[in-house]
Amino acid sequence: MTATDIGSSNEPNGQAQQINGTNKTLSQLQIIDENQHFTKELPKYMKEEWELADCGFNYNLVAVFGSQSTGKSTLLNRLFGTNFDVMSETARRQTTKGIWMSRGRDMSVLIMDVEGTDGRERGEDQDFERKSALFSMATSNVIIVNLWEHQVGLYQGANMGLLKTVFEVNLQLFQAARGKEKTLLLFVIRDHVGSTPLANLSNTLTADLERIWDSVSKPEGLEHCTIKDYFDFMFTALPHKILLPKEFEQDVVKLRERFVNPNNKDFVFKPNYSKRVPADGFHVYAEGIWDQIMSNKDLDLPTQQELLAQYRCDEIATIAFENFLGKIKGYRQPIESGKIIDDLGPEMEEIRNTTIKQFDKDASRYHAEVYKRKRQEVLQKANSQLHVFFLGQLKNLTKKAINSFNSRVQEKLKGEYDFAEVVSSSREEAEEFFVTGANAILLSETDWTFDEEFTQLKESISDIAAKSRTEETKKMVKALEKLFQSQVNEFVSLYFKTPTNDMWEKIIKKFQQVLNNVEDQLLKRLKSFNATEDENIKAVSSLRKRSWLQLRKKIDDELADNMFLLKLRERFEEKFRYDDDGLPKVWKPEDDIDAHFRKARDEALHLIPLFASIQVPDHVELDIPSDEELDFESSLTILTETRQHDLSVRFKRESDAFYLEAKRSVVATTARIPYWVFVMFVILGWNEFISIITSPTYLVIVSFFGVIGYIIWLLNLFGPVESFTYMVASEIIKVGKDQLKNGLQSRAPPAIAQKIDSMLGNTENIKKEQ
Repeated sequence: MTATDIGSSNEPNGQAQQINGTNKTLSQLQIIDENQHFTKELPKYMKEEWELADCGFNYNLVAVFGSQSTGKSTLLNRLFGTNFDVMSETARRQTTKGIWMSRGRDMSVLIMDVEGTDGRERGEDQDFERKSALFSMATSNVIIVNLWEHQVGLYQGANMGLLKTVFEVNLQLFQAARGKEKTLLLFVIRDHVGSTPLANLSNTLTADLERIWDSVSKPEGLEHCTIKDYFDFMFTALPHKILLPKEFEQDVVKLRERFVNPNNKDFVFKPNYSKRVPADGFHVYAEGIWDQIMSNKDLDLPTQQELLAQYRCDEIATIAFENFLGKIKGYRQPIESGKIIDDLGPEMEEIRNTTIKQFDKDASRYHAEVYKRKRQEVLQKANSQLHVFFLGQLKNLTKKAINSFNSRVQEKLKGEYDFAEVVSSSREEAEEFFVTGANAILLSETDWTFDEEFTQLKESISDIAAKSRTEETKKMVKALEKLFQSQVNEFVSLYFKTPTNDMWEKIIKKFQQVLNNVEDQLLKRLKSFNATEDENIKAVSSLRKRSWLQLRKKIDDELADNMFLLKLRERFEEKFRYDDDGLPKVWKPEDDIDAHFRKARDEALHLIPLFASIQVPDHVELDIPSDEELDFESSLTILTETRQHDLSVRFKRESDAFYLEAKRSVVATTARIPYWVFVMFVILGWNEFISIITSPTYLVIVSFFGVIGYIIWLLNLFGPVESFTYMVASEIIKVGKDQLKNGLQSRAPPAIAQKIDSMLGNTENIKKEQ
């Protein structure tokens, strides 16, 4: 130790207080003692003493590295205001034992004071030196390498041997961080007198570091990496602390700016130096790093032999595969429940590759043949486990592709569509979805295929398409039949309202026109369904037959008995009760009612043979197929002879009422009562008149019938009332005669009963003739 480290034990504290302007004592903790035990107090200090537990990633860690008695602790106290112990002036012995940690004053920085190397207390035992150096590199953002100017160029003095050992044995710790996370090595050259420029000293140290890096044995895949892939370098110098105390303190203050001022061009805490460990988990991370270092069996193995390789590779493979199983166990339940896991392929690839890399990291340094054989075994076991998820994902992809195809087809079939295009595009989307998803879960270094599942998917899609085609064809035919029915109903009703001799020709022509239009639409739709010629012929034939049946149904509805009698009555009334101008006729005594009646009735009855059968024009060909359901020739007959006769009789009976009404209206107009009769009625009925107006009962009765009579007269209903009265009286007389006849016959002898029957029958015949 030189004079730079000589001084009172209170001097560092005084300097720290001067720099930071506070007298608060900074707590420090020995996180690893000289017996290599990791402390359990670190979580408490992080939260309570240093108040960093809630900082997240917003903190940094600095470690000092160097030979014993080079002033490391003094430098840290000056730079960060810490209170690490320094060596006494009266003795040159080891001060820092193990690894100590404290927080920098007024900054979120953890400072780690590492036991010096090459100390006489440990002698040739370099085990702790290697472990502490490795721990510093694995946890720190920045490592301050503290050395004297005269040590530059020395192998042991500059700790190059220690660095080589750490790099060579533990390079795998930095593989994952290549190109992302680095560590800054800040070389602080102490007691710099200026005879050798700092640039020359920097070049010497850089050359030495690159030379030892090139001599390091590197894992597979990192043969061509350089030291700058993992480390950045900075170099600075400090003057002699005793000989130039003022300049020393000034340069320390300038060096401190690199740690506290982000705007400084040499600011040391760059983002890519961060280890990305949250502050509240740092104690777990640090303890895990130390445990890993302490349990690393490779640090003390002198040679790599085959038996050792067999044992270690099995051990490494077991650990790697256990980690692999732990990572993939979360996939089983979602896949078994039918879910499709996004990015399953890349995730399986990554997990498998991570497992292989984990195995490679620890096993690649052992015997080559053993390592390759064990690596293949791990790869095959991983592929076997992942193949279950591959098949499950394929099953779920198939199910979702089928559902997607079905829903997509149904959605597109709601509006205007070309069925073949809908099926083709939906099939393409479903198959592309499946193939994309299946390709995404194919792993390298496997012989996995999905040809069988893809074939099954195509067959399922074809079945769904065929079923949808059948359903849509039925819907299309029904829609066309409905369209045809609406048009048929319209023109049949129109022509039947004003029947003419060419009525059937008009109906047939219109029927053929509508049918041709519907057939064209049917063939156009069938083309979009990729229908064959035979299917087209069958569909057209079925359409014609069903269209004809729809026409016949409409005709039958229009010509039901009641409806047809109504048509006959309307035609009769039109000819009998109205004149040529469409005005109601007022019958006069000189009018020939009988002739008008016969003419009107004959014209009405003429409709019966007109509607009796469908008359197909000779120049019109109706290709309506006949089968068990339809006999076309028979379907042309609408009214049979029996039905025609029945309709004629019923109509004649109904028309008689109009004839009688006309006769009575003529009698009513010709029969006039003489005026003297009214005078006699007044004279002879005066007493009755007085009785009526003086009696409330008679007055009410006469008033009631008077009002009824006035209403009948006002509405011109005398004719209908008279007809109704006559019909009721006739029915009463008939019923009375029947009762009388039955009564007399039941009590008289057979001969007398027969004579009575003959007499009553003759009376009815005489009345009919009259």
